[in-house]
Amino acid sequence: MTTVAIMQPTYLPWLGYFALMDSVDTFVYLDSVQFARRSWQQRNRIKSAQGEMMLTIPVAKKGRRDQKIADVEILYGPEFPRRHIDILTENYRRAEFFDAHAPALYALLEAGHEKLADLTIAISEWLAQVIGVTAGRIRATTMDNAGAKADLLVHLCRQLGATRYISPVGSHDYLADSDAFAKADIDLCFHHFEHPKYPQLFGPFLPFMSAVDLLFTVGPESLSVIRSGQRPTLPTSAL
Repeated sequence: MTTVAIMQPTYLPWLGYFALMDSVDTFVYLDSVQFARRSWQQRNRIKSAQGEMMLTIPVAKKGRRDQKIADVEILYGPEFPRRHIDILTENYRRAEFFDAHAPALYALLEAGHEKLADLTIAISEWLAQVIGVTAGRIRATTMDNAGAKADLLVHLCRQLGATRYISPVGSHDYLADSDAFAKADIDLCFHHFEHPKYPQLFGPFLPFMSAVDLLFTVGPESLSVIRSGQRPTLPTSAL
């Protein structure tokens, strides 16, 4: 059985992103679809002394309403990347594994990637490697793309020889209304992840933070923490 998952590239993804990646043979970064402004594609959450804080990458958007994720350009300036680096340092410098991992993350942020997806995927690749996720990974823009929504996902899955597709729960509604996977004889199921707790800075535990929150605080135990939240996949009928 060959298992595939497909997700849009995300800035500093949360634990569930890597849990999904860790549950499949091949993970596809879906960078070939339309960019959604003010989405996780360009922002994510970290924990600060004041609670949850959002970090957002500024991007060029004037006159680019229908641009694909792979085409979105970063707007460099006072806000990015310096401010992101300063905020991360201010809030995580006392974390046990900050010094071990922050320099590599900062090097990626300062690398000067022109395109948003090039940067966010580079960060996700680094996080996957340092956490220990071994699934194969590929960008949709390096593959043949045809159709939309479920038909596009099936088309990508077929190119990878998938017999099983694990979807994030958020895609249930539009996938449940399609018979594309059934016609392709690909088993469709949904990822089930229960957010685990782990040691954090600054008081009571906050779930759904970026995976850097996990990495900086527990370091080599990150993959074990992520896997502790994995549950058996769910069929469409269970949602």
